This record gives sequence, C-alpha cells and structure tokens, in this order.
Amino acid sequence: MQTTKADLGVLGLGVMGAMLALNFADNGKFNVGLFNRTVEKATRLKTDNPDLAERLHPSETLEDFVASLATPRVIVLMLSAGSAVDEQIAQLQPLLEDGDIVIDAGNADFNDTRRRNALYDGTGLHFVGMGVSGGESGARHGPSIMVGGSAEAWTRLKPLLEPIAAKYDGSPCIDWLGTDGAGHFVKTIHNGIEYADMQMIAEIYAILRDGAGQGAGDIGAVFADWNTRGLSSYLIEITASVLKEVDAETGKPLVDFIVDEAGQKGTGRWSVIEAQKLGIGATALEAAVAARCVSAARAMRLTAAGIYDDIPVESGVFGATAADIAELESALEIAKIVAYAQGYAVLDAASKEFGWDLPMGEIARIWRAGCIIRSVLLQDIMQAYAGGAKVENLLLVPAFADRIKAGQGALRKVVAKAAAAGIPVPALSSALAYFDDLRRARGAANLVQGQRDYFGAHTFRRLDRDGVFHHIWPEA
Repeated sequence: MQTTKADLGVLGLGVMGAMLALNFADNGKFNVGLFNRTVEKATRLKTDNPDLAERLHPSETLEDFVASLATPRVIVLMLSAGSAVDEQIAQLQPLLEDGDIVIDAGNADFNDTRRRNALYDGTGLHFVGMGVSGGESGARHGPSIMVGGSAEAWTRLKPLLEPIAAKYDGSPCIDWLGTDGAGHFVKTIHNGIEYADMQMIAEIYAILRDGAGQGAGDIGAVFADWNTRGLSSYLIEITASVLKEVDAETGKPLVDFIVDEAGQKGTGRWSVIEAQKLGIGATALEAAVAARCVSAARAMRLTAAGIYDDIPVESGVFGATAADIAELESALEIAKIVAYAQGYAVLDAASKEFGWDLPMGEIARIWRAGCIIRSVLLQDIMQAYAGGAKVENLLLVPAFADRIKAGQGALRKVVAKAAAAGIPVPALSSALAYFDDLRRARGAANLVQGQRDYFGAHTFRRLDRDGVFHHIWPEA
C-alpha cells in the first residue's frame, strides 16, 4: 500500500508518457503517480523498471490516482490530441481542488489549449499547455520543454520540470513562454520547421541518389562530414546514421527497402494553417507538408510513373566532385536559414496577435538541446535577439544577410539543375522563391490588385499619390 504521496502524476502511459514518467522518477528523483486506462501498463512500467520501482506508484482507478498525489496536485496528461483530452479533463475536474494543476503535455492544437485554459478561469484550478520535443529518447533523458499557462502555475512547476529538461552547457532547455496556448503554439511551429528541415534534407539525398548516382553509404558519409560544420544538427546527424545502416538480412542499405511514404500526425499541418491565418508566408513549411501528402499517395504516383515514363530523370546534371558536394552543402544551409526565418516570422505574428510577448531569443535557447531541430544555427538566432532586440525577419539581420549573399548562388544553381533533371525539390525551391520575393522592391502584386479591382471592385493604392482608388475597367 502506498504511504508516500507522489510529487506529481502522469496520466496516459503510451511511449511518450511512460518515458516522461521514468524521467521524472530518474532525473528528477520524484515520486510519480501512474494511471492508464489499461491498468496493466501502469503496473508493468513499475515491474519493468526495478531500479526506479520505489518511486513509481500505479493506481487502478482515477479516484485512487488523484488521491495518491500530494496537494496542490500536478497531473501531466500524455494523451492523443482532441476529444480524449477533453473527456479526461471532464472526468478529473470533480476530483480536483483549488490550486491543482493539469498539464496537457501531448501535441495539441493551441486553439484547443486556449479554450481549455479559459474553462479553468475562475475555478481555482490551473490548466497548462506544455510542448515537449525530443521524441522517445528526449522524453526519457531530457526533452526541450515549452510551457504556457499562468505565471503562477509556472512558479509551482519550475522546480518539478527543470530537473527533467535537456541541458545545454548546464542550462535547462525549458522556459515559460506566455499565457494560455503559447507553449503549444511554439511547439507547433517547432514542428513546422522540423518538417521543412527534414524535407530539404530528403531533397538533397534525392539529388545525390538520383542525380549523382551515389549509394546510401556514400551519401551518409557526406552528411556525416556536413555535421562537423555549419549544418551541424541532430537531423543531419541521424540522417547520416540512417543512410549508413545496413539491413541484416540482405547486407544492403536499410533505407533502400523503406517504402517512400512519410507519415504525419498533424502538427506540421497546424503550423501551415496558423501561418496562413496570420497572413505570414511560410512557403518552405507549406511545401514540406504538401510533399508528405504527395508521398502518401503512392498508388497514384506509381500510376503516374507509368504514364510519364518517357520523361526520365536526366543524368549528368549533378556530379559528386568536392565542388559539387560543397555547392549542395551551401544550398542546404541557406534554405535551412530561410525555413527558420519563416518559422520565426510566424512566431512573431502570433505573439502580437495573442498578446503573448514571446521571448524569441529564449525560444532559440531552449531549442539548443533535447528537441528535434537542435542545431548550431540556433546559437546565431539567439545572438540576433540578444538584449531583447526586435527582429522583423531573420533574413534582415546583417549576420544572416551576409551568409545568404554568399550562399544564395549555390541554392539557385541546385534548384535550377534539379528542375532540369526532373528531380522535385519543393522545399528548396520554395525557400529560394521566398528569398527572391522578399528582396524585390517592386514585385508583381500590382497586377494581382488590378485584377481584383477589375472583377470585384476591391480598390487599389497608387505609387504617385495618397488614397484608395477604384478604376472603371473596360468590359472584357
């Protein structure tokens, strides 16, 4: 029988929930209450981890779980986004008392988090939306943690959460980012950048495989080398590992046997939806989400491949010399900077829209370890926001502008050669188009506005005088 009250509880013991519970017990040295709809999961977690068993306290009923927690209670929900969270909150609320905190630590639509936060207003309870990044390993050993909710709740949670967060040079990769849905929104944009980063890496892989005729092992060696310089990041590191892995049965590269369909759980799509709603062009993120959708339509792609088999991928457009590899490296680095710039532009717009006052430099700081997009680039982004500097767009920061000027030619050549060869590079080309759009003092939208005024009397402004105008256009 449990006599010691648990310091906090974890409800929902799927892979991420179980790993987070072990992290609390191990790195935090906390007593952790456990509950899962399938009770055996809670008891099995204790049994399978004898070294931590004395700190793991499974319960068979929700009522016993809540009663097992020290007050004011802290309950971490690790559930699938959507109705399951609402249902669980409704079941919990009658069992809770003033000061108790419920944390949704799963991937959640920040709009749901804002709604749930509002439901708790005036009840004496606290609802916290918390982004957790790092996958299974991060949850177990130290994730990057993005906390939203009230400042009062953060004060209570900080000593519980800092010990389990990833550390960068001893600094915990966690912070309170703002009220209501701020934490979940930042996690959503993190994932949007992640989608873009992964897609760009895959496009470079396709160029080396299909355009330069390189095998997986050789391509893996290229990425491993890139990981020692400006592209150094978790995603580049694991890309090298994936490409070098050999299938035990065939002795051939395992990646060559993986079906070319990429899954998604929704966060990348949410990032694009919110960017559109905020009126921010996040084209590299959009292209990455769209590419996953196209990849999922494999049967249709196989049909299309048969119809258009007389349009082959051109050989000889890409080489694999040191100069060719350096060009690809530079192109990927520039495109990656553009993707981060787009993600940060969305964060900035949301911060203003929802009154969050997001600490932009702090976001870069807590992404430096634990999360999926951790990279050396984040150190430069931190520096751009040093001292609370206001940044309209990262591409306008001198340090990034210098790098873009030096590398944009490589990105331009890679995109052009890929188009000539018939190798799709939607994220790389979208990054380039965004940069070219951004740097144009006079674009082509004047024609679009003329068209809008023609068919819908939407009016337009003029370069040579103030005011808003409508023209009586000739009939078509």
